Amino acid sequence: MTTNGRNTLSKHTIIALVEDRPGVLNRIVSKWRQRGFNIESLAVGHSETEGLSRMTFVVDANTDAEQVVKQLDKLVDVVDIRDISEEETVIREMALIKVAADSSNRSQILEIVDIFRAEIVDVSKDSIIIEVTGDEDKIDSMFGLLQDFGVIELVRTGRVVVVRGSAASHVHPEHEHYERYEGQHTW
Repeated sequence: MTTNGRNTLSKHTIIALVEDRPGVLNRIVSKWRQRGFNIESLAVGHSETEGLSRMTFVVDANTDAEQVVKQLDKLVDVVDIRDISEEETVIREMALIKVAADSSNRSQILEIVDIFRAEIVDVSKDSIIIEVTGDEDKIDSMFGLLQDFGVIELVRTGRVVVVRGSAASHVHPEHEHYERYEGQHTW
């Protein structure tokens, strides 16, 4: 397992726990856009709590993310939000890479797949689709090696992050959050 001690990348990693409601993503992204932030990656999915999703944003570190985080924390749909850029974390991405492959180069591609502990998820007469999971450098390195064979397509999830240790990345909300904001909306 690859871990990241202090995040030395020149990016802010922001995690948010939000209510599963229509328009939440749009409202949050609008706040980033209003402040002129470039979102380099965004991953959204269900959390361990029913009715709540977790968002992971990676934004350019040349800007002050603290102010936007404070503004987003005021949105009714945002249960919790944190900048975890300086915390000890485990970071992963997943990528699907479609590579041109035929009988002349297939074995070389398979060697690269093996070295990176990736998986072949689809094979056709003239291409292979590879699934690779790891930190951004691992995916970038594998992509670089596969470019010599002809990368047809690359699809990446963006960064997903968990803070190391036994504590949860977010304070687990109690039902009072929903009662407190019942009937109030920011949209």
